[in-house]
Amino acid sequence: QVQLVESGGGSVQPGGSLRLSCAAPGSILSINDMGWYRQTSGKEREVVEAVTTSGVPEYGDAGIGRFTISRDDAKNTVDLQRNRLNPEGPAVYSCRAAAALGYLDLSLCEYDYWGQGTQVTVSS
Repeated sequence: QVQLVESGGGSVQPGGSLRLSCAAPGSILSINDMGWYRQTSGKEREVVEAVTTSGVPEYGDAGIGRFTISRDDAKNTVDLQRNRLNPEGPAVYSCRAAAALGYLDLSLCEYDYWGQGTQVTVSS
């Protein structure tokens, strides 16, 4: 099963910075949206921030005003940056890439590729 490759998680001090990186293998073609999601214990996964092929960011409640997303289509990568972190419990951040499969009845069909997830904890 093809997965995205994530890096950059771990334990971070409050006030520090976090940068998560995600790379899609070259075997994944026609990538549309790419983004980052997070999940904490007992809660559903939620979108942090995503970005379209046109570079337009799409914010989730978890990401508004807190994260900066950047995308490199030449490398099929998407990074998430956050500065001045506040203390928070463990959260698993996952990367997603939506690959276009084609059209069915004029509707675009996509397949979502995910990474394994990387855990982030902000504590002293």
